[in-house]
Amino acid sequence: MFLAVLGGAVVTKTGSGLECGNEWPLCHGKLIPAYTVGSMIEYTHRLFSGLAGVLSLASMIAFWRYARNRRDLLVYAFMTLLFVIVQGGMGALAVIKSQSAAVMALHMGFSLIAFSSSLMLALGTKRRHEAGEYDPKMELQKQPVSKAFRNLTCFTAFYSYVVVYIGAFVSHTDSRGGCSGWPLCNGEWVPELSGGVGIVFTHRIAALILFILTAVLGHLAFWKHKDYPELRALGVAAVLLCLMQVFSGAAVVYTLDNERLYIFAALAHILLIASLFGVLCYMSVRVWQLNRARNVVVEKNPTNPMTPL
Repeated sequence: MFLAVLGGAVVTKTGSGLECGNEWPLCHGKLIPAYTVGSMIEYTHRLFSGLAGVLSLASMIAFWRYARNRRDLLVYAFMTLLFVIVQGGMGALAVIKSQSAAVMALHMGFSLIAFSSSLMLALGTKRRHEAGEYDPKMELQKQPVSKAFRNLTCFTAFYSYVVVYIGAFVSHTDSRGGCSGWPLCNGEWVPELSGGVGIVFTHRIAALILFILTAVLGHLAFWKHKDYPELRALGVAAVLLCLMQVFSGAAVVYTLDNERLYIFAALAHILLIASLFGVLCYMSVRVWQLNRARNVVVEKNPTNPMTPL
């Protein structure tokens, strides 16, 4: 899935989306296209997307057959398969018939959901595999995960998707040059909000709010939840990814006049936000699970919670 997202970003940033003409799944009427850089970029992306679909289907079948009792993992596997199919269909439609910038931004958004679902599946499977025997007494000795922290985590994950959509809209409307300079926009803190300038400036403000939310979330996860090493690690990872995302955004601005450097900066920008979104999604699920698990233990028997979940 990571390679599929990377391939989609390369296709967008190099303008290779129609290098195979308006044909899908063939490329200029051939299964294996002629060797041109553009057609090979587009064809390689199609290949990785197809492989991602096959692997998603295999994962769904495997978890349904051998781990049906693990509902969270089944949900991750199902979401991965579903959104791989959806984003693949939207990609095919974009080739056959031109789509608006808003629709193409959704294509990027659905790809991100597919990637984050596969990341949650991998992390969730790893956690289940390494987890020891559940001890309800130890659970009650830990500091509880508050409802407010759970809500903040879920909101931050949702809001990060909104920021991603705005960023994709910037790319597909070719507005990236709307603001010159960083952190100022055209030498001003608040520029005239019209056309591409307004779109880019909106994205910058949204990204700033996301950084503030992520910083608060990471602080609370690390300092207020010392009983949960997993949450602390996820919080630190989210802050670092978001910080690198900010600097990669600045790199995109300063490399606009250098096409080769710009492509690398833009790819880093996309891959960092994909990783951040995946971490925030998994963190929100884990916070919800921890909050729910402790409440169930207390409700069963507050004085002697010996019945395992």
